Amino acid sequence: MTDTIQTSPQRTNFDAIRAIDFARSELFERTFKEGMALVEETAAYLDGPGRAASKRLSRAAALAYAGESMRLTTRLMQVASWLLVQRAVRDGEIQLVEASSEKYRLISREPQPTTSFAGSDELPESLKSLIIRGSAIYERVRRLDVTMYDGDAEEPANAISNQLAMLHQAFGR
Repeated sequence: MTDTIQTSPQRTNFDAIRAIDFARSELFERTFKEGMALVEETAAYLDGPGRAASKRLSRAAALAYAGESMRLTTRLMQVASWLLVQRAVRDGEIQLVEASSEKYRLISREPQPTTSFAGSDELPESLKSLIIRGSAIYERVRRLDVTMYDGDAEEPANAISNQLAMLHQAFGR
C-alpha cells in the first residue's frame, strides 16, 4: 500500500486527506461489506424467488417489477463500482486523483427520485425491502462521493454552524 497522494492541476477541489482517511476507515469497511452483500442478496433474489414471484404478478405489477428491478440493479452496480474504486485507492492500485475523475464518480449527484412505477404497490415484499435498502445505500454512497470529491462545492446550510459563526462574528471569539 502506498501513502502517496497525487493531485492534478486540473482536479484539486477535493480533500485528499479526507478521501484517503475514509478509504482506510472502519466506516468504509462496513459500507463496503454492506454494499457487496446487498448486491449478492439482490442477485440471488432476482435469479431465484423473485423470478418465480414475478410470473404470478398482474401485467401492471410485472412491468413495475421489471422497471424497479432494473433501477435497483443499476443503483447497486454503481455503488459496487464506486466502493471497488475506493478500495483500489486504499490498496494503492489507482491514484486518488484518478478516482476523483468523472468516470469513477456516481452518475447522479442528486438524490434519487422517489417516483414509482404503476403497479408498484403489488410488488413482492422481498423486492420492496431490497428497493428500500438499495436506495438507502445508494444515497449514503452518493453523499460520501459528494463529500469526498466535491470539496469546493457549496455545502448545504448547517443551521448550528451558521449560528455559531454569527456568534463568533458578533462577540469576536
